[in-house]
Amino acid sequence: MKKQSVTKQEFDTFCTQGVLKNIKPDYFPNEYCHFTSPENSSAIGKFNEKKKQLEILSSYQDGVWGIKPLNEEQQCAFDLLLDDDISLVTLVGQAGTGKTLLALTCALTKVFDETLYNRILVSRPIMPLGKDIGYLPGTKEEKIFHWMQPIYDNLEFICENTSGAGNGNETKKWVMDSEKIEMEAVTYIRGRSLAKTFMIIDEAQNLSPHEMKTIISRAGKGTKVVLTGDPTQIDNPYLDKDSNALTYVVGKFKAHGLYGHMVFNKTERSELAALAAKIL
Repeated sequence: MKKQSVTKQEFDTFCTQGVLKNIKPDYFPNEYCHFTSPENSSAIGKFNEKKKQLEILSSYQDGVWGIKPLNEEQQCAFDLLLDDDISLVTLVGQAGTGKTLLALTCALTKVFDETLYNRILVSRPIMPLGKDIGYLPGTKEEKIFHWMQPIYDNLEFICENTSGAGNGNETKKWVMDSEKIEMEAVTYIRGRSLAKTFMIIDEAQNLSPHEMKTIISRAGKGTKVVLTGDPTQIDNPYLDKDSNALTYVVGKFKAHGLYGHMVFNKTERSELAALAAKIL
């Protein structure tokens, strides 16, 4: 996100008219800017490439499914995830910044409330942290369940927030019984054609550029792809912070209007998580 100081007149015009024109051509499509005035007032704008102007950002303070943005970065992420004109989104940040939570929350809104997409597909690369525990027994679904536990944790948190204390399990069961949310290992996406699907690829930094090309090329008409991850936390021994798929996608798509990107810097999970991310 850029930061820019403007005059009081420019700031007042931006707030009253909702746009700021005559922008220098140094913005990428859908890039955000934090504006401040001499009176220390502030506002956020997003660059509209087609109109060549910055447009004031909604606060999203009401949130969706009980989840509200806790900082400006999350506010911008809500905007990207809920924008139907943006087909590919990358959310990059350390653990606890809310990447997966916001992606899943907005996916639920688009599928269950707005019915814009037919289903949610959530996938993660099978990449263990530390020593592998070996083969897991059971069917494919039973094996995947363990790898997808972080997704279920986020879903449970969202359902608890939107339904009130004690009613989260009923909402979660309703979501799962609808068969509109699917958990899948990245390995099994190859060969599929996914139309009108809200795809979330979690821990995307553990994928190679070739694997990512295979995944994104599965997107059919009306499909949105969201990639989340942290390039500084890679478990794949064959990748690094520069060669992983997440970094690769950001570099290749940043100049295209159907793409949006946001970097998260503030951990919101807990005070302990924020401190651990800072000092460890």
